Amino acid sequence: MAFLEPATLQGKYARLEPLSHDHIDGLTEAVRDGELWKLWYTAIPTTENMKKEIDRRLGLFAAGTMLPFTVFDAEGKIAGMTTYMNVDAANRRVEIGSTWYAKRVQRSAVNTQCKLLLLTHAFEKLNCIAVEFRTHFFNHQSRRGIERLGAKLDGILRSHQIAPNGTLRDTVVYSIIASEWPTVKAHLTYQLNEKPR
Repeated sequence: MAFLEPATLQGKYARLEPLSHDHIDGLTEAVRDGELWKLWYTAIPTTENMKKEIDRRLGLFAAGTMLPFTVFDAEGKIAGMTTYMNVDAANRRVEIGSTWYAKRVQRSAVNTQCKLLLLTHAFEKLNCIAVEFRTHFFNHQSRRGIERLGAKLDGILRSHQIAPNGTLRDTVVYSIIASEWPTVKAHLTYQLNEKPR
């Protein structure tokens, strides 16, 4: 059995389904909400490139290095994408990343719910020893969101990648390790139950 098998993960505020070509119309509508591809420090597909992005992610799934999901909100409307990526099955590590959400669900309970679902699956079903998060140094919104989860800063990989616009990306690396998971889980569950956002 492969380390990562497709799964549907369900919570009160969001549902994660394995990415499918059937989701292209909903994903195109979601990415249009906020014109997310205009953020220079992210790699979010344009409406015209959505099929190509779905193909790319499904290709990485076939290669065993990614498990991509489509994000649905509580009303069952497609709200974005997220993945397990940079899969290291031998060392039971994954990164949660390549995540984007329609503007209408940003700063809502959707991201917290998705992260709780993904982290629960990673630590309790896959027995991961660590889950990693990476983001661009200048993506301050993403960095704040990762820190709110309870992830700890591992460091900054300077001049880590060349961006499509030719700039050099400094990548900020965070992680949650297995021994921290019970506390992080309690924190995220509290956020969802007591003050959903």
